Parts: sequence; structure tokens; C-alpha cells
Amino acid sequence: MSNLALRTVSGAAFVAVMLCGLLINPYLFAVLIIFMMIGMMLEFYRLSMGSRHSFSCWIAIAAGVTEFSLLFSFFQLELDPKFVALPLTLLMAVMISALFSKGTDHMEDYAYILAGILYIAIPLSLSNFVAFRGGEFNALMLLGFFILIWCSDIGAYTIGRAFGKDTKKLAPGISPNKTWVGFWGGMIFCVGASIALWATGIFNFPWYHCMILAVIIDLGGVCGDLFESLWKRHFDVKDSGHIIPGHGGLLDRFDSTLIAVPLGAIYLSLAGLL
Repeated sequence: MSNLALRTVSGAAFVAVMLCGLLINPYLFAVLIIFMMIGMMLEFYRLSMGSRHSFSCWIAIAAGVTEFSLLFSFFQLELDPKFVALPLTLLMAVMISALFSKGTDHMEDYAYILAGILYIAIPLSLSNFVAFRGGEFNALMLLGFFILIWCSDIGAYTIGRAFGKDTKKLAPGISPNKTWVGFWGGMIFCVGASIALWATGIFNFPWYHCMILAVIIDLGGVCGDLFESLWKRHFDVKDSGHIIPGHGGLLDRFDSTLIAVPLGAIYLSLAGLL
């Protein structure tokens, strides 16, 4: 199978899994996000530290999964919100586990462990606020966020490939293949997709808010993509993993969402639309 065919098949399967997790019922949504969180955090820790401090890493992953699960239970099962603070005890356990580390040569690794929670677990946990609206599970809004990110990626790739050759680079020291032409192509595709989502009723707020949201999602997605590229360049790694054939790891696929989705949710919340 050619690389293009492999990417197409695995990409279609990837989209099908996402649709099932977002549209069928809230428990499949929870399974999807928890799977993403565990996979992305494992990739992040392996990229940053290799196999060092695996026990502390699993405590951090447990803290992230617990935070998501408690927020999910708060919306789905009306759990007492005070229990959302429970993962703080696991964060303390991460720091306590550092006391049993042999030597002090890798103490910076514990900063990476805590960074994984801030970078991956918290944004994914906050997706509950987008997936549950008015006390009911309705992940169409969250699906709309993903559609904007995907359209931005498609626009940046196609327009950049078609018209961006030998043009000014967006961030040559981080990702030398990205150009300003591709950036504006992604922005146009993203804004166009937001109007389509408004026209179909998936985004049920005024069109100008849809356009502003698209700009925020696009900028956040670009920043998320560049941040992961910067991290991989620092550790001299090409892909975060190989779980999606032809596409790399989960972190490679969802790096944009880790900044774009929280920023989009913050905008809608401040505008009184979420």
C-alpha cells in the first residue's frame, strides 16, 4: 500500500472513531477523551524523558484521567463539584515520589511530568464544558471545533503546497515547511468552514461570532502545532509516536486542539454563548 493510500485509510478510520465518540453517547465521548489523554501523555513523557520515572508519570496520567472523569461526572451524573479538587492529591503524590528518585541528576524531569498535566490533561478535561451545554450532552459544538481545526490544516497544506513554494516561511527555526501563504490559506478555509457550520445550524449563534471564533481557533491551532514542533525539535524527534499509520502519534494529530479548543471555549464563554 502506498503512503498516500495508507494515510487516506488511516485518516478515514481516525475520523470515524472521532464521530462515534462525539455523536453517539456521552460515555463513548468519555472513553475517546480518556484514550486520547493517556496516549498523548505517554507520548509526551517518552519524548521528553524516555523510560525514566515511569511510576511518577503514571501517577500524573492518573491525575489527568481523574480530573476529566470527575468533571464528566459533574455534568453527566451531577456529582458534587467539590470532588473536582481530588486530583490535587495525586499532583502532590507526583512531587512526593520525587523524594524517592535516585540522585538529583534528572530533577528537571519532574517539571516535564507536571508540564504534561498542564499541556495535555487540563485542556482535554475542559472539553467537558464544550460537550455539555445546558446540562445535556451535545458534542456538536465540540465537533465543530474539530472541523475548524481540520479545515485550517487542510487549507494550510493545500494552499501552501500550491502557492507557497519559495515564499516567506512562517517559523523557519521551528517548522521550515510552513509558510505565510499556507497560514493565510488555513485562515480562509477555517473562516469559510465556520460560516458553513453556522448555515447548517451546528453553530447556533450570530455569524460574526462564528468568524471571530474561527480566527481564534485558527491562531490557537497554529500555535499548538508550532509548540509541539518546537518541543520535538528540542529533543530531536520527528514524530511523537506511530499509533496512526502514516500520520504519526496522537500528539501529532491533536497538538492544535490543546490550545485552540480552550481558547475557543474561553471566547464563547466570555461572549455568553457557551
